Amino acid sequence: MTPARPALRGTHHVALIGSDYARSKRFYTELLGCTVLDEHYRDARDSWKLDLALPDGTRLELFSFPKPPPRPSRPEACGLRHLAFAVDDVADWQSYLNAAGVATEAIRVDEYTGRRFLFFADPDGLPLELYEVGGV
Repeated sequence: MTPARPALRGTHHVALIGSDYARSKRFYTELLGCTVLDEHYRDARDSWKLDLALPDGTRLELFSFPKPPPRPSRPEACGLRHLAFAVDDVADWQSYLNAAGVATEAIRVDEYTGRRFLFFADPDGLPLELYEVGGV
């Protein structure tokens, strides 16, 4: 007999690796507005670990490692496809990101939900999505 399925409680964190720690830290804190919870240099790994928080309690862990290999993104590789953030107004974010020099794709509409979304990339090319959940 199979035991009862335990319950998932939500997303605790998503772990990211940046090729340039300072650049990635600025991107996620200053540009996207994530809150720094904790930051540690791990001497044995020659690596930084930065714990960031989103307003809903989800965490991002930003790591640095010496010479990480590039992440295959295009054509899309098997594995994590993208990281999506919930926002009130996709167009406001597109204007903000473009003014900050971050290229974005055109705003699209989800054919199933009717919600607007757009894609852009972090400094290492990790695909990020903004998905409109409220506001407009």
